Amino acid sequence: MSLALIVLLPFIGALFPALMMRAGRNACATGTFSFSLLAFTLLLSHAPAVLRGEVLTASWDWLPALGLSASFFLDGLGFFFAGLILGIGLLIIVYARFYLAKDDPMGSFYSYLLLFQGAMVGIVLSDNVLLLLVFWELTSLSSFLLIGYWKHLPEGRQGARMALTVTGAGGLAMIAGMLILGDIAGSYNLSDILRQKEAIQASPLYLPALLLILAGCFTKSAQFPFHFWLPHAMAAPTPVSAYLHSATMVKAGIFLLARMWPVLAGTTEWFYIVATTGLVTMLLGAVIALFKDDLKGLLAYSTVSHLGLVTMLLGFGTPLAAVAAVFHILNHATFKAALFMNAGIVDHEAGTRDIPRLGGLLHLMPLTATLAMVAAASMAGLPPLNGFLSKEMMLHEAVDTAWLGQAWLVPALATLAACFSVAYSFRYIVHVFFGPPRSDYPHTPHDPPAGMWLPPALLVVLVVLIGLFPDTMAGPLVAIVSRAVTGGELMDYHLALWHGFTPALALSGIALVVGLTALHHYPRVRALWQAGPHPEAKAMFDAAIGGALARAQRLTHGLHNGSLQRYLAFAIGAMAVAGFIAFAGAPHEAGTRTLMPAQPVAVVAWALLLGGCVLTVVFFRKRLLSVLVVGTVGLIVCLAFIYLSAPDLALTQISVEVTTVILILLALYFLPKESPVSSTVRADPLRHLRDGVLALVAGVGMAGVSWAMMTRDGNSLSSYYLENSVGGGGGTNVVNVILVDFRGFDTFGEIIVLGIAALTIYALLDGALHGRVARRLSAWTPDLPVSVDRHPIIMVVATRVMLPLALLVGAYIFLRGHNQPGGGFIAALVVSIALIMQYMASGFGWAAKRVRVKYHAMIGAGVLVAAATGIAAMVLDRPFLTSAFTHVHLPLVGEFELASAMAFDAGVFLTVVGAVMLALANLSRMGRWTGQRPVNKMAMDVDPSAPAAKEYS
Repeated sequence: MSLALIVLLPFIGALFPALMMRAGRNACATGTFSFSLLAFTLLLSHAPAVLRGEVLTASWDWLPALGLSASFFLDGLGFFFAGLILGIGLLIIVYARFYLAKDDPMGSFYSYLLLFQGAMVGIVLSDNVLLLLVFWELTSLSSFLLIGYWKHLPEGRQGARMALTVTGAGGLAMIAGMLILGDIAGSYNLSDILRQKEAIQASPLYLPALLLILAGCFTKSAQFPFHFWLPHAMAAPTPVSAYLHSATMVKAGIFLLARMWPVLAGTTEWFYIVATTGLVTMLLGAVIALFKDDLKGLLAYSTVSHLGLVTMLLGFGTPLAAVAAVFHILNHATFKAALFMNAGIVDHEAGTRDIPRLGGLLHLMPLTATLAMVAAASMAGLPPLNGFLSKEMMLHEAVDTAWLGQAWLVPALATLAACFSVAYSFRYIVHVFFGPPRSDYPHTPHDPPAGMWLPPALLVVLVVLIGLFPDTMAGPLVAIVSRAVTGGELMDYHLALWHGFTPALALSGIALVVGLTALHHYPRVRALWQAGPHPEAKAMFDAAIGGALARAQRLTHGLHNGSLQRYLAFAIGAMAVAGFIAFAGAPHEAGTRTLMPAQPVAVVAWALLLGGCVLTVVFFRKRLLSVLVVGTVGLIVCLAFIYLSAPDLALTQISVEVTTVILILLALYFLPKESPVSSTVRADPLRHLRDGVLALVAGVGMAGVSWAMMTRDGNSLSSYYLENSVGGGGGTNVVNVILVDFRGFDTFGEIIVLGIAALTIYALLDGALHGRVARRLSAWTPDLPVSVDRHPIIMVVATRVMLPLALLVGAYIFLRGHNQPGGGFIAALVVSIALIMQYMASGFGWAAKRVRVKYHAMIGAGVLVAAATGIAAMVLDRPFLTSAFTHVHLPLVGEFELASAMAFDAGVFLTVVGAVMLALANLSRMGRWTGQRPVNKMAMDVDPSAPAAKEYS
């Protein structure tokens, strides 16, 4: 349970910052910090077991038939990444409290941050790949919110869209790859997949799965050619940039490469794809970083380069390369988070992060400069800092790696990338902090408050301590994580600052000399760079997106021209073709069931139905007549249900018919009496022929399917429901038991959809009560005769008498629904009709003052009550929405049944009543606007000339 809680705590915490913001910025930050700290503490409580080599697991079946379970496991690799995510997250939370301006909505920022944090922790602790994919996509969505946090900045919005497009597309590819991998392994659990190396690599689907999974990893970790989205994500606030680059988002791709290393690595395909991509990315990112004038841009491309370094090491496929990769992930997280926060301090205090406008900050911001110099020196790979150690290990592995038989190529390119790394690292130091102070800074620079410098200072301390005491500070952790990556034991190695004079040390020395020389001659080097071609990835991306958008618009406008007839024709035609293909591709035999003679009543009902359909087609442009005919057809169907012994369906049908006909008639008040006929339709008889043929084919096809089903014996679920209705659901009304128990999840989804539909109607109609539409409505008088006696006394009296009777009938139908025809849905419609009649009799204004119910809240309460019923079953270790029942005996009353399904039915009742009445309320509000209709003060019409009788709006 604690593993799941580690994942859930950030999601739970995301609900609180927006609420706690009312208590102040400190309370908001403290609440956010508390949830992350609790998750981090829970994670650390498992550290002893993980360091002993144990693997902790937790699993709950969700959809076992699909292989989907909420499974988590914690090994060295998961512990390592979760620790980075939560640990650095705590520092980012503190830093953001002092970085964000007073105008920035801190509550929403922290909510987005915790959502992102939870998604990342979910990725690294998931055992089931399908669950991992869910968290994977959540990181794309939550990072979109974080990158676009400053919505007023166009570059922020574009950076968020670019990141979502690239990483989302890669995520779709990875979904396919993971499904293939799970199919090969015969399981979607990572712990099972990681034991299937031979089967996976021997499969002919290995290469497609590898390519698809790598597409997801490369897009997420900004590998070439998908690297361009990451620098544009720098439009986000600096706390987001620091978190994205050091411990999250881009590290998700690296994590998955490391996680899948035991089953995907070791092949020629893996080496040439992964190692080559990493090497190119490392070199390209380092070169571009040197010439970036924006501090965050320089650091962003340096991140691209270091991510390429780790990818290259994992691509080498050797155990020691995996050790070097793990060690550099740790080192990079420390110095890169510190550097990004440092860049934010410079921007925050000096008012700019443009390098040509900076310089001389060492004397003005000595504390900030000291932290920057140590972290940047580690990024350059200078001893005795932690970056030096992992860089040496990288160069050592590069020296031992040949590419296409060329032993010099990989070490030469890796050393060249290291040269640029030294150059851009020292440029960060020299061009920002050295030199004389300037007089034209946008703001007067000074060191920030402790809340901003303390988080990077803690990371810089780790940079130094790991560099000086690597075996003590990082050795055990690196060893256990590396064993989790490689899936086995490691050869002897030890982390140390000095390994003697080695080829790697020589290459490191060359990189230092060349990098400093390049920085010394920076103007000349920059001129050479500017003289060459510079393909702009952003321009190419924008052009590709623009072209895709133009083609999509042409296709969309060609298919979707606003004609409902056309959409229905496509849909019905496609279904008819699919049905014919299925019919033609199977053998046919005559039915075995004996046909029953048609009763005269059934023949008459069939003739009435046929006549109603014909009348609908003939008079479909006369809207009022069409509604009445369709309503009549519905009532005939209701009689058919009664004839076929389906009282529940009959009650539902007649209630729905009455309710919908009334609401449709109210809606027709705002429409012309007849549907307009366009000249195109009038002049196109082929369209009528097409519609007629499609209707005939669809009708004959459905009749044929019905005939085939009814004349053949077959297995049906009905026998199961009939046998288990009483024993499993505690009710003799099988239909109701199916709705609230056997298929309660379907019903739950349906009431949610119904509530959403009602709220959508409200939003659409509410928009008509404001602005230009409202002015048009208020000036419009419908061309309809207006009765002098709009609220006749006979109707008022009749509805008053009917109301308590209807409510009593509704209550009776609701209470007996589990064992007799009825239930929450039917009862809700009966009560809705009773209320609608009150509104019709005395007007909406009069009735609304007396029915003081907020229908939005009623819909929400209904969904919550239904959900609470299902959650209560889960708390009792039963499947969601499983009902419980018992029989109780009370004196005088006798024995009766109590079932939890009644609570679920109550939720259905509330949702349906709220949805119907919300639609009625909005139609009535619109009606009041037309011609400024008066609002009744009395229940019925009295003397129209009496001023006391009416109150005009």
